[in-house]
Amino acid sequence: MTVELICVGTELLMGTVVNTNAAFMAERCVALGLDCFYQSVVGDNASRLEESIKQAMGRSDIVILSGGLGPTEDDLTKETAAKVMGKELVMDDKAWKHITSYFEKRGLELTENNRKQAMVPEGSKVLYNKNGTAPGIIMEGDKCRMILLPGPPIELTFLWNEQVEDYLKSLSGDVLMSEMVKICGAGESKVETLLKDLIDAQDNPTIATYAKTGEVDVRVTAKAKDEKECKKLMKPVVKEIKKRLGSKIFTTDESVSLEMAVMQILNENKMTLTTAESITGGMIASRLINVPGASDVIKVGYITYSNKAKRKYLGVKRSTLDKYGAVSEQCAKEMAKGGAAAAKSDVCVAITGIAGPASDASNKDIGLTYIGVSVAGKIKVKEYRFEGNREKIRTAATTAALTFLRHCLLENLTEKTFGE
Repeated sequence: MTVELICVGTELLMGTVVNTNAAFMAERCVALGLDCFYQSVVGDNASRLEESIKQAMGRSDIVILSGGLGPTEDDLTKETAAKVMGKELVMDDKAWKHITSYFEKRGLELTENNRKQAMVPEGSKVLYNKNGTAPGIIMEGDKCRMILLPGPPIELTFLWNEQVEDYLKSLSGDVLMSEMVKICGAGESKVETLLKDLIDAQDNPTIATYAKTGEVDVRVTAKAKDEKECKKLMKPVVKEIKKRLGSKIFTTDESVSLEMAVMQILNENKMTLTTAESITGGMIASRLINVPGASDVIKVGYITYSNKAKRKYLGVKRSTLDKYGAVSEQCAKEMAKGGAAAAKSDVCVAITGIAGPASDASNKDIGLTYIGVSVAGKIKVKEYRFEGNREKIRTAATTAALTFLRHCLLENLTEKTFGE
């Protein structure tokens, strides 16, 4: 069964309002096993909206519209949709009673144009809205069903969760489920190469890769009659992906971020952490501190942007800076060592590099970065070369630091388990 989304509002076309409704509805439709092949945004124009609705009805089983159900003249969705479906608008007494009560409770003036919101297409199912004044509407035709929902996200999501989802479940014969495999330390092309035969042979479940800054997500999606059957179909595929990518996979829980995975390792092993940042200016610490429970792990976060700060707080030698420069393997090593020592922490991640837009006095390449990690006194340093503007380089460097930190932590734990 196919569903099509039409979001109505000139403010969406102009970019003054971000269209979060489309993302929410699309994700929920997919979870219900509904195929969503088209989405569109239409301004507050009756003729263009009518054209879009007719086009959607010609190729989809269900058309869901959001927005344009307000009391003003430019709110045209209900009137236009009813016209296309060949239905007259009639007063719904229950909706009107709810609207008047809504205004009275809030001490607001009820104007005549609010009656417009209580008018509904004849024979439709009305979705009464406890979070606002505009009710949602379901219309059923011979070949197509239409669902109208208010534009404010808090109202749309409420009606969806309370009424629309159950309605759609009754129409869909299948369930769609996904499992996300999250990867760090390997690019999208590398991941795709390792999984190419699985991707080429995919049917049900399907496999798709998504690139993020310094990370790759692999989504495995199955369609079946129920969740149990979906899980059964996905299990061997996810198992094979884990076998091929090994420790580069940091989670299969979509809600878990890279920084959460790092903090989990530190927490479980009762290790404390210090950050020593130059190029990233606190971005590493910021991501880690976003994780609940960070105060039990993070001791200190140093931002040592100047050479003077590197010497004063991290104990980087003047001779090292004079000979090799601040952006060097030697400096990153001393930053990691000095950060751990200064804070008396088990672990320190240190980073130094050139974010641009111009190089420093050393004339080293923009994007050149060194990341050092000290774990229980053992220090490793890795060189990176990032590309892009200043923001992109710093963001990529932050993710790389978290990835390298995780790698060093796992390596240390392996050594502890099996001996050096």
